[in-house]
Amino acid sequence: MPVKDELARRRYEKLVDQLESMMRAALKPQFKGYHGQLILSSDDLAELGDLKDVRHAAREAGRRLDWKTTTRLVGDRLFVLDERAAPEEIERLAGDEAAAAIDRARQKSRRPHG
Repeated sequence: MPVKDELARRRYEKLVDQLESMMRAALKPQFKGYHGQLILSSDDLAELGDLKDVRHAAREAGRRLDWKTTTRLVGDRLFVLDERAAPEEIERLAGDEAAAAIDRARQKSRRPHG
């Protein structure tokens, strides 16, 4: 039985490492580690393994990144989010980026199609 436990522990550690890498890669450098998010599709989840294990590993990976990690399943996607309060200048920058993205989407929707 200990061999099985060791194998399971190694698999779990590999999953944590993989998720940490994905979470780190999803960070925007201008936010200095804040506003982290990772969205895992149903295909991603199928590759990663059992949902319960993925959620647990994502929270562990978040601790490694100093995130206040929460996971939310929405439909067939798992959202892994950093819910820490960001410094004011990061919040302002994130708000400006979100507003610019909304403006771009609105401008695109107003263009004639065809």
